Amino acid sequence: MTAPGRADLIDGHVAALAAALGGPERLKARLLEDLRDGLTDTAAALVDEGVPEDRAASRAVREFGTVEEIAPSFQRELTIAQARRTARTVAVGVPFLIVCWQVLGAAGQRLPPAAQLLAAHVGGVAAIAALLAAASLAATGTLGRRMPTPRRLPHVVAWTGTTAGVALGIGALTLTVAALLASNWALGALIGALTIVSHARVAASARACRQCARLPVSGPAPARSYG
Repeated sequence: MTAPGRADLIDGHVAALAAALGGPERLKARLLEDLRDGLTDTAAALVDEGVPEDRAASRAVREFGTVEEIAPSFQRELTIAQARRTARTVAVGVPFLIVCWQVLGAAGQRLPPAAQLLAAHVGGVAAIAALLAAASLAATGTLGRRMPTPRRLPHVVAWTGTTAGVALGIGALTLTVAALLASNWALGALIGALTIVSHARVAASARACRQCARLPVSGPAPARSYG
């Protein structure tokens, strides 16, 4: 059997790390590409010193660390980035929809009393979630340059997004029913559709954030800003 070459060993190591990580795909691909470049450069330097290719690749991998050793630090960066993405989705999308709901009410779309009470509570929950999301963005943005990001922040963001997603789902159902009952059904249906789309985006992002938050991380919380 032919011994695996330098590229095969490095590619296998990077692929194993990729399988262990979760988070935003673009950032994940960039981190893995940086690792691949570092391993390749280290192995090439060892080959120039006279080390055989397969041994050079194995040594480069050992120097960088096994998947179990380096995955937690990679995952921490990915988890914070996913938390920031989820927080941005909630902080931007929810206030826009609350304004739409207000426009709907101003346009004469009347809900039954029970639906009005439900909509008020749902709007309040969504507004609180948006405020928490905005605070999370600040903690990983401008403030994140001056102080460490709290370790539990991704969990908070994940469940904030989940709560917002549930609130938006209930809001979408309420608006859809109201649109069927009211005379101004076109406006109600439009805002209901926007709410459904927003619910889907928030729910998907919150689910990804929950998945990331469950993965092991290590090292100090990064005191940096994530795009």
